[in-house]
Amino acid sequence: MRYSYIKPHKKSIFTSEIKLVVIFFTMTIFMLFATYAFLLIKNSQFQQDKINIVNKKYNIDKNIKIMEVKIAYIEKQDVLSQKIFTKNSVLKDSIKNLFDLVPQRITLSKAKLLDNGLILHGITPNKDVYNFMLHAPLRSIFHRTYSSFYPAKDGWLNFVSTNYMDNEIEKIMSERIDDE
Repeated sequence: MRYSYIKPHKKSIFTSEIKLVVIFFTMTIFMLFATYAFLLIKNSQFQQDKINIVNKKYNIDKNIKIMEVKIAYIEKQDVLSQKIFTKNSVLKDSIKNLFDLVPQRITLSKAKLLDNGLILHGITPNKDVYNFMLHAPLRSIFHRTYSSFYPAKDGWLNFVSTNYMDNEIEKIMSERIDDE
């Protein structure tokens, strides 16, 4: 005798609710492992990027130090060129002033600039012209002035004038130039 109108089915442990829960748990575990794998990959990429950035920073720091050395060298060269330019300007002005100082009646044949003096060779009509027109201005500029004369073939006098500055004045002048 039958008490039921339907044929009995085998009942399974895996009901639709349990299947749904297992699927959700499986998806969750899969997502956790996928997230963990993604984080591991990203972490290794970040570590590699960090190493690259540290290397770039080291190279940039090294290049900055090289540039600083080059800048210091260029600044030293600039200071040196400014000193040379100043000395050349002073020398140019001194030579111009020297030739402006020589009167028309006296002819220079040779002028030699020394560190602390000046040697002039030339021709003058007589000693008085030399003493009043050239020797007096030279004495006002230099501390020690010596002149020697010897006769020329045409009746004029050849002269050699050696003029020196004392070292103390030179030190003061060089300090003034360095301070400027």
